[in-house]
Amino acid sequence: MNFKLISIIIGMALVTFVTRIGAQLIFASTGMPACLEKWLKHVPTAFLAALITPAILLPKGYLDISFNNSYLLAGMVAAFTAYKTKNVLTTIIIGMAIMIFASK
Repeated sequence: MNFKLISIIIGMALVTFVTRIGAQLIFASTGMPACLEKWLKHVPTAFLAALITPAILLPKGYLDISFNNSYLLAGMVAAFTAYKTKNVLTTIIIGMAIMIFASK
């Protein structure tokens, strides 16, 4: 293997280890503050929204808010399904079905 690749992998591992162990050392004796815990609860949702939103709104590289955008249509139906059913499997199945039928 290439020395540069190995050093990048080792560097990434060290950064990951230091950030995780640092948080454990800081909060081991005192526990995590309630305000930080409340704030961190929303990070996965924000991260997922940041990943999905560009894919839904910019499927061809430009903003497409029309009924011809099957990604947007499937995303809206899937979001509504997720809100109503709170069932991940149902949301995925309905979203995929809309994508299949809307893209034809």
